[in-house]
Amino acid sequence: MELGSILQFLENRSILVTGATGFLAKIFTEKILRVQPNVKKLYLLLRAADSKSAMLRFNTEVMSKDLFRILKEKWGGNLNPLISQKVIVVAGDITCDNLGVKDSYLLEEMSKEIDVVVNLAATTNFDERYDVAIGINTFGAKHVLDFAKNCAKLKVLVHVSTAFVSGEMEGLIKEDPYKLGETLNGTSGLDIDTEKNVVEETLNQLRAENSSEESIKSAMKNLGIQRARKYGWPNTYVFTKAMGEMLLGHLKDNIPLVIIRPTIVTSTYKEPFPGWVEGVRTIDSLALGYGKGKITCFLGDPKTIIDVIPADMVVNAIVVAMVAHANQPNESIYHVGSSVSNPVEFTWLQDYGFQYFTKHPWINKDGKPVIVGKVTVLSTMDSFRRYMAVHYLLPLKGLQIVNAACCQYFQSTYLQMYRKIKFVMRLIELYGPYLFFKGVYDDMNTEKLRRSAKESCEETDVFYFDPKSINWDDYFMNTHIPGVVKYVFK
Repeated sequence: MELGSILQFLENRSILVTGATGFLAKIFTEKILRVQPNVKKLYLLLRAADSKSAMLRFNTEVMSKDLFRILKEKWGGNLNPLISQKVIVVAGDITCDNLGVKDSYLLEEMSKEIDVVVNLAATTNFDERYDVAIGINTFGAKHVLDFAKNCAKLKVLVHVSTAFVSGEMEGLIKEDPYKLGETLNGTSGLDIDTEKNVVEETLNQLRAENSSEESIKSAMKNLGIQRARKYGWPNTYVFTKAMGEMLLGHLKDNIPLVIIRPTIVTSTYKEPFPGWVEGVRTIDSLALGYGKGKITCFLGDPKTIIDVIPADMVVNAIVVAMVAHANQPNESIYHVGSSVSNPVEFTWLQDYGFQYFTKHPWINKDGKPVIVGKVTVLSTMDSFRRYMAVHYLLPLKGLQIVNAACCQYFQSTYLQMYRKIKFVMRLIELYGPYLFFKGVYDDMNTEKLRRSAKESCEETDVFYFDPKSINWDDYFMNTHIPGVVKYVFK
């Protein structure tokens, strides 16, 4: 792999970024504009009804973020002219043909001009409605591929997927493609068109029964989890992402295709500054619950490896892989994570949380610091159920009886306790597979990419993505948890 100059490759290129208001997409956009302002065009596709509302979303959900402060400091009053010259905000929707782009002139311009397509559009919600998730993560990927095939100058399509987790997977998980119909538990019969039909038939039936929107939403969420688990995936998100990969591999023809599978993405390590994060990432919901005093016990094998990777390293890997595979009509898969080269143990995360929130307690809405203690960690699902039954479910049942006898006098206390239990049980349902996961992600392809970049690229310090360089104690205590508290805690 001869990479040459990455900055030179980016110069005068036109790049389409889908899902432009997403976490990684914003970091990608900021990075390109900061290190290579001589990029020709960044076409940023985001969901909107028209160009006016798309521009409003871009200004409020992208450019207004603290992430862009370094770029603003660098360019000052010249930033707006740079943005207007380099960035084209495109109203669209990847669940539709032609990516939902209604402006025929713009569509023609894009198909003539675009060199690189980076598909970052996804719903990352673990228990998303099945109709929504399959529309975006599975068939959305196909629509992006169809669009890429129509781009006359296309050099490469980069699809950002996810590192897959399941109780069926253990040991070294290879950077292998998923074949059409492949399942994690060996159950046969997975057919993507059938899945689409199941969604449509279920929706039609629910509507025929005059079900409420809330009932339909709940049914669609349950359907997604049920279909995912039938074939060995733990949640709707990873299942629909896997089917998206299957379609891309099957239908790519001779399009150069790169699939990036990041593990658990955390706050930025270095660029544009350390600690920027947005939204509740996987492990941060645990930090959030713990710091606010909602979690006093949790479930997981203390020796489980939690594979995490900072967001700026993922973006740098995307850019380097994009350059490495331009004009190469094959499929290349990269795990971008840390579990092989610099693993993090589950128990470390507990220690970091305890140390941080002991020194810097969260101040609640009453102005009082939340005092955290050591969490009781239960290492099996059976021990967790017993603990919950004795400490929470029995007292809750008792309170329910007393509340009924006292004409709902303790209703607010009962509801508060009920919500707390529901919160913990939901976290366990969603994140349990990650907390007992026995696999590590082979990153041999990614390591080869790193080595090639070191040997043949002039800017490895600009596009760093080696997790071996991370001191986890320093990163979590001084960068990640403070970043989560600053940008995520409300």
